[in-house]
Amino acid sequence: MGFQDTPEEWQVTASVTPFTGNKTSVRTDDVVMPDGSVHSRDYQVHPGSVAVLALDGDGRVLVLRQYRHPVRHKLWEIPAGLLDIPGENPLHAAQRELYEEAHVKAEDWRVLTDVYTTPGGCDEAVRVFLAQDLSEAEGERFEVSEEEADMEQARVPLDELVRGVLAGDLHNNCLVVGTLALTAVLAGDGVDSLRPADAPWPARPFEA
Repeated sequence: MGFQDTPEEWQVTASVTPFTGNKTSVRTDDVVMPDGSVHSRDYQVHPGSVAVLALDGDGRVLVLRQYRHPVRHKLWEIPAGLLDIPGENPLHAAQRELYEEAHVKAEDWRVLTDVYTTPGGCDEAVRVFLAQDLSEAEGERFEVSEEEADMEQARVPLDELVRGVLAGDLHNNCLVVGTLALTAVLAGDGVDSLRPADAPWPARPFEA
C-alpha cells in the first residue's frame, strides 16, 4: 500500500494508572524492547478529539481565540472538542462542536486528515474535518462557560493563516495541520479527492 504508518503493539508486562482525571488519565506501562530489556513508558490516555476547518464561500476560515492555561497563551484555533462518548461518530461530534462553539452549521463535510497530536507522550488521535457551505445555525446559541466564555471569533483568509503559521505566529496544532493540509489539497487534486466524512478511522473506531 505504499509509504504509510502500520499498527504494531509491543508486549506490556505490567501497567498501572497512577492518576485519573476528569477527561484523561496517566498510565505507566512496562514495555519489552526489541533487545529483550523492559522499560517503563508514561503517557496520557485520551478519549480522542475532532476539529473542524470551516471554510466559507469567500475562502475564509472560521477561527476562535481561546485561553489555554498549560501554555499561558490565548491561541487562535479552529473549532474542536473531545469525543466524550465511547464509540461516538466523529462527524456527529464535529457538527456538535461547530454549533456549540460558533453557532454555525455546514452542508458539506469531508475528512481533511487524521493525526496523533503527541505520540511520544499521549495517545490522543484527532480527526480534522473540512466543512463547507456554511450558514448560521437555527435556534438559540449554546451557553458557553469557563474558558469558552471569553472566546473571540473571526473569519480569516486561508493564505493569511498560512503566513501566520510559517511565521511562527500561530501554534495550535489542529489549526496548523488543517490549514497546511487544505492548502496542499487546493494546490493538488482538489477537495473532491478527500475522503468522505464517514471514512473509517482505525485509531478511534465508531458506530455509523
